Amino acid sequence: MNSAIAPASPSLADASFADWLDAHPEVTRVEAFLVDVNGAPRGKWMVRDKALGLAAKGLPMPLSIFALDAWGCDVPEAGLAFGTGDPDGLCWPVAGRWSKAPWLGEDSAQVFLEMVGRDEGPDGTPAQADPRGVLKAVLARYAARGLTPVVATELEFYLYRLDQGLPVPPDGNMARNDTLSTSALTAHVALFDQIMEVAHAMGIPADAVVSEAGPGQYELNLLHRADALAAADDTVLMKRIVRALAAAQGLGATFMAKPYGDCSGSGMHIHASLQDASGANVLARPEGGPSDALFHAVAGLLAAMPETMLAFAPNYNSFRRFRPDAHAPTSAGWGIDDRSAAIRVIAGDAKATRIEHRISGADVNPYIAMAAMLGAMMQGIEEGAMPPPAQDPMQPGAGAPLPVEWGAAMAAFAASERAAEMFGARFCAIYLACKQQDRAMFLRQIDRFEYDTYLGLL
Repeated sequence: MNSAIAPASPSLADASFADWLDAHPEVTRVEAFLVDVNGAPRGKWMVRDKALGLAAKGLPMPLSIFALDAWGCDVPEAGLAFGTGDPDGLCWPVAGRWSKAPWLGEDSAQVFLEMVGRDEGPDGTPAQADPRGVLKAVLARYAARGLTPVVATELEFYLYRLDQGLPVPPDGNMARNDTLSTSALTAHVALFDQIMEVAHAMGIPADAVVSEAGPGQYELNLLHRADALAAADDTVLMKRIVRALAAAQGLGATFMAKPYGDCSGSGMHIHASLQDASGANVLARPEGGPSDALFHAVAGLLAAMPETMLAFAPNYNSFRRFRPDAHAPTSAGWGIDDRSAAIRVIAGDAKATRIEHRISGADVNPYIAMAAMLGAMMQGIEEGAMPPPAQDPMQPGAGAPLPVEWGAAMAAFAASERAAEMFGARFCAIYLACKQQDRAMFLRQIDRFEYDTYLGLL
């Protein structure tokens, strides 16, 4: 995470979406979308004339769009569809988050939506089930204290091609470790140049591409923003850009946490500091280095982490990352500049001192993961607690064990008063119901390896 704060997007002007469309007469198709609990975009394609009314009238969409499982099926236990009449909420364009969508053609644009309560205007209360609204509510608690989280993400992913329906590295070589390899970047220079060009055109502060350890694995770094909602939006949009532009070059791009069993997993590290009204970083002492507020925030993160694991590892595949010596911690520990710890404290000057949260997989919903991280930091600051001693880098594993199995993470989340306080009890129930339905489907499946192991043996 660069110590410079990203400038505001050039599109974040006072102009409305209708004004933007007037300036782009070539646009005839608009993809209007929001993000469900899985982090998947859901929405509609609209003709230009229909899209012109978005800023004035909003766009009705069913509340149940937020209660879908990984296969897009309704989740009855969430209580948003069946037995409710499946009512609509009203969606409005997120200020400034509209742009051309070049992967759909030069006549196409996209506009990011957020949902408010039924029949409310664009400044209304976010719908209880909208993950973006959950993060907005956490940020309101910071604003009430005169604090602003400054946030950035590092997003890992794999490029691949399909071979008999299964992913393989683009060059077919599974044995390579390309950590920080410039040759591995050169192999896809046209793709990465295009990703950066499109991201910057959308006002997304992407500033680096890094080759990671896995074959065909890369990381995108975003500059940090004094606007966590925008940082989460950036992350969602980057995933869309990477997938779409890779597909145009005949490749797949996946943000699965662990696409290959024997290779490095993909994470989404979140960096955060806190500014007060004067712009000072309250996580640092004036002379630099961690402040008491930083240690309080770390204590909150450690206390909440076992109970909120489901926010950072939401899927069946998520838990394949968590193995000893795999840079995916299995316990709630912290350390100074210690990448083996769940919480890495980066102690720099008064501006650069910050917290790096290292649990999330790349498969998370960014709004939910950020809400869990920032919510836990606020709980720690409010409680004034201090963390236990930093872990010894030579002996990682200090701290409370994390639930590194999907069912255990769900049980911890369901029983958590901390999670309910962060997200609201209603959202917790919706999110949990969606993940429980996913898990039930996985438990009904028996794969080829299981048959090969047991069919003739038992």
